[in-house]
Amino acid sequence: MSPAQNKEYELQYIKGVGPKRAQVLAQKGINTLTDLVEFYPRRYVDRSNIVSLNQLQPDQDVTVIGKIEAVGIRKLRKQVFYLVISDGKGLLEAVWFNSIHFFKDLFKVGEWISLSGKVQFYRGYQLTHPDYDRLGDSEIGELLNTGKIISLYPGSEEFKKARINSGTFRKIFSNLFHDKIKSFRDPLPVKLRRKYHFAERSVILEHIHLPESQTSLEKAINRIKYEEFFYLQLMFALQKEHTSSKPNGIAFGRNSVLLSQLFKSLPFEMTGAQKRVVREIREDMRKNEPMNRLLQGDVGSGKTLVALMIMLVALDNGYQAAIMAPTEILAEQHYINISKMVSPFAVNVNLLTGKTTQSQRKKINDQLKTKEPQILIGTQALIQDSVGFEKLGLVVIDEQHRFGVMQRGALITKGLNIDILVMTATPIPRTLALTAYGNLDVSVLDELPANRKPIVTAWRFDNSAEKIYSFIRERVLAGEQAYIIYPLVEESEKMDLKAATEGFEFLTSGPFKDMKVGLLHGRMKAPEKEKIMNLFLKNKINILVTTTVVEVGVDVANATIMLIEHAERFGLSQLHQLRGRVGRSDKKSYCILKTPHNIGETAQQRNKIMIETNDGFLIAEKDLELRGWGDFFGTKQSGMPEFKLANPIRDREILEKARRDAFEIVLSDPQLRLPEHSGLHYQLKTKFKERMELINIS
Repeated sequence: MSPAQNKEYELQYIKGVGPKRAQVLAQKGINTLTDLVEFYPRRYVDRSNIVSLNQLQPDQDVTVIGKIEAVGIRKLRKQVFYLVISDGKGLLEAVWFNSIHFFKDLFKVGEWISLSGKVQFYRGYQLTHPDYDRLGDSEIGELLNTGKIISLYPGSEEFKKARINSGTFRKIFSNLFHDKIKSFRDPLPVKLRRKYHFAERSVILEHIHLPESQTSLEKAINRIKYEEFFYLQLMFALQKEHTSSKPNGIAFGRNSVLLSQLFKSLPFEMTGAQKRVVREIREDMRKNEPMNRLLQGDVGSGKTLVALMIMLVALDNGYQAAIMAPTEILAEQHYINISKMVSPFAVNVNLLTGKTTQSQRKKINDQLKTKEPQILIGTQALIQDSVGFEKLGLVVIDEQHRFGVMQRGALITKGLNIDILVMTATPIPRTLALTAYGNLDVSVLDELPANRKPIVTAWRFDNSAEKIYSFIRERVLAGEQAYIIYPLVEESEKMDLKAATEGFEFLTSGPFKDMKVGLLHGRMKAPEKEKIMNLFLKNKINILVTTTVVEVGVDVANATIMLIEHAERFGLSQLHQLRGRVGRSDKKSYCILKTPHNIGETAQQRNKIMIETNDGFLIAEKDLELRGWGDFFGTKQSGMPEFKLANPIRDREILEKARRDAFEIVLSDPQLRLPEHSGLHYQLKTKFKERMELINIS
């Protein structure tokens, strides 16, 4: 689309929109013609087969045509508008519970109408709130919503007030595609369009909104999916090309004496995966270009040790290294563990968090300005302007999806073309890694330490509570510790759940009144949280009643039992992350999922998967199948891509093709200067400008 075309047609001047509707559309982010044509239908209904009224079946999705024989208002608990139609072969009633007087004035006895919806049986066949088209005084009319595949669009209260519904959008697009849209430019190179037999973009958009057939609709949807993947991969390819072409990265060429000393001093054998990943990262660090690598590994797979080893490489090459964690608890835990591992060696390790005193901050900052090799561990406090590194060479970002893109960028820019390692304990399937981290090289820790025993996971109902509490008492009396997880902090009127605070009161006055029970939740102030967690770490608290604040990073080897209350309220990956807080030693550990009997089918599937496997990668795949790509990473600030139609798991083949094509184009034309790539260049400069900026720092 050329800039002139985008500005020429303001939405308010498009037939069927007008100034008022244009304002409402703008509230939903539909400001331009491009926004409008890319407001895709949420689903489609095939109404190409009209059903006779003597062939109706309950629970059948149908489109019917008939003459209105009767209309009226029926008084039940509340008023209901109804009409009855006949096609000469049978009768059907349609009812509406809202906008009674609107429908009363709209429909007239004797006129023909088409109705579409799901058939129900209530004193005869009935449609509730069906879609409709008035056909005039005979069955022959402009069947805009009949005899076709019909697009249905997302709705909202604002749309409803402005009388914007699916029919409105179909009429707008019907006007639009017979007018201006034909002149829209297609930015996709001709070579790619021919390769996949793609129709022109204007045709594709028309078939998305007003499909002529199931075949034309499928072709249009597949092209849009390809485009969504293609532009993302094109940006990744450009970013990777830009990074690899930088001649002034840091080459950590010197062999690390500290790494060798640490390896020899370990009281355990590293896993094969840990050794392989250290070699992969070490090879990257030797190159004279900035490293940009993702380290992913399941909970307990030993990412911290890998991170420490590569930080020691940076130190031995005369550089400073930093590791940023999302919480003070996790940062402190890294500090304790790393300090302990390097205590026999001359390594300077510091901790910087929100509670670091001013005098300590000054001391740390003075050390950073000396160029002396050292490791700084901290939270977001690391990105403050007052923290200045003199010779930063490596940044490690732990649980990176918990930081916004700008936060990560703020730390990275404290050095010049530094090496970056981002870590996550959320296992990510290959297709997801390609869409979320397509510009990064990926290392995977797919083994657990040999001494770790699989966590025994059980699913129990609420009526088993006493037996569960007895089991926890038994393990605690044997010297072990337990977590009891609740999904809410305080009582909610919308959800019938026990709150952590209520649960704590019940447990301390009943089942565990003679034991040391602590309470931890997200509404507590940081010092209070730290105090409780430290008491639990030192086994001065036997049972920790908590919310999901312990989901990531807390490492208490003596904690062997986890009870998750109302497990049906948690996502699958979240359940797996929580479970990873136990099983941190060679002791046998247990995770108990407790739910009511009457939980939904999806929750049942989640619990069954948890019982069947401890494999985080398999669980991530299943989680995506159950709840979809859109919810996997969460907030926009994480910088993760958003797709309207594409799904990285379901559309894996399309993703692979789009990635291959995008990287081939950038390999042959790194600046996108060739005439056939001018459309791509323009798209990235305009439509994807913000995404390009996010990718460049993510």
